[in-house]
Amino acid sequence: MTVNLSEFDQSCLDGQEGPAAASAMRVIVRLAEAMKATELLDVTSAHIDSCLYHGPAVLDFAKWLEDQGAKVKIPTTLNVSSLDLIHPDLYRGDEDWGIQAKLLMDCYERMGCKPTWTCAPYQLEERPKFGEQVAWAESNAIVFANSVLGARTHRYGDFIDICAAICGRAPAAGLHLDENRKGDILFRVDGLNDALLDRDVFYPVLGHLVGKNSGNGIPVIQGLPDGVSEDRLKALGAAAASSGSVGMFHAVGSTPEASTTEEAFLGTDPTDVIDVTPEKIIAARDQLSTASDSRIGAVSLGTPHYSVQEIKKLFELFDSESVNPEVNFYVSTGRDVLTEASLRGFVKPLEDAGVIFVTDTCTYITPIMEAVTLPVMTDSAKWAYYAPGNLGVEVIFGAVEDCVASGISGDLSVDSKIWVDG
Repeated sequence: MTVNLSEFDQSCLDGQEGPAAASAMRVIVRLAEAMKATELLDVTSAHIDSCLYHGPAVLDFAKWLEDQGAKVKIPTTLNVSSLDLIHPDLYRGDEDWGIQAKLLMDCYERMGCKPTWTCAPYQLEERPKFGEQVAWAESNAIVFANSVLGARTHRYGDFIDICAAICGRAPAAGLHLDENRKGDILFRVDGLNDALLDRDVFYPVLGHLVGKNSGNGIPVIQGLPDGVSEDRLKALGAAAASSGSVGMFHAVGSTPEASTTEEAFLGTDPTDVIDVTPEKIIAARDQLSTASDSRIGAVSLGTPHYSVQEIKKLFELFDSESVNPEVNFYVSTGRDVLTEASLRGFVKPLEDAGVIFVTDTCTYITPIMEAVTLPVMTDSAKWAYYAPGNLGVEVIFGAVEDCVASGISGDLSVDSKIWVDG
């Protein structure tokens, strides 16, 4: 299929905007052809996942662009890296790997990207508005932008993201277009007690269930309370993007393109209807744990990166208690969020209590955690989904309240009653 190029697009291809823009535009045009797009559209911001070091290829590509004089054309934020630059002593990986990771980070900064180093760019002060066309990578950021902000991005991955940032253009296809944003599958939340629906822990479990049953479709969730908070929607979307390939969801009464079920489906009928029953939710919860030991060796929170409100809640839950000396308690967050939480007085007391804050990266992708033989506890469905394979650890999923109680005592403490009778 032929892509109708604008004068600017053609000038890029012809090299008039420089060799880096020509290279980037060639990639974007080939992607548009693969997506059967007939034209490109302007994007106003980008979020880059290519800055995470996976091996020589990612650094070679970034250097190739930089050597051609690459500079981003639009505001561009950076996803997590492979290092915590604020707390460098936390890194426990291969020294040479760390050196290469830092070279990659520096390369993207020199191309004009903002050194935000967070998987949750939607928690930054500036974020896309409703209807704004952007080019974001990182699965949880994509699903949040589309679903919660109502911005528009397709599911962009490594190398595509930086190419879109350099030329400010993306294919007019996929989730950028109205017709591709309508719901496919209806999930009816049914028979669950109101108390459970008002607990943070419910939403990552629901997301895990939704993702496993949605594939790459767009789920519509009916029956949740109106006005579900951003942190809960964040947890839901991140889980759905991990257990499935969800790039967007609609929560009726909470997300901006789903004031009603009919609006979410754009007047069409769902391809399938799934009732979310107590039995299915409990089964989904149980899938997120690989162990049920009586003691834990570590706790890892903040996947996606914790928000200021989540750090505040953690501060309140500790209530002057301290982490058990035999437990390592990690919280991953963005450097901007950590600064704000520090100014509000939440961080120092938590650090004094034994909480280890991790910035710029995440504990399931970077060697940060000390080796543990006991299970690691988490409140994140995404962390629970990836950590066993990435780190070779046993995982126990639980509410943040459970994680704090267990981290303080060292003994597993899980409130199971909330899943049955609230």
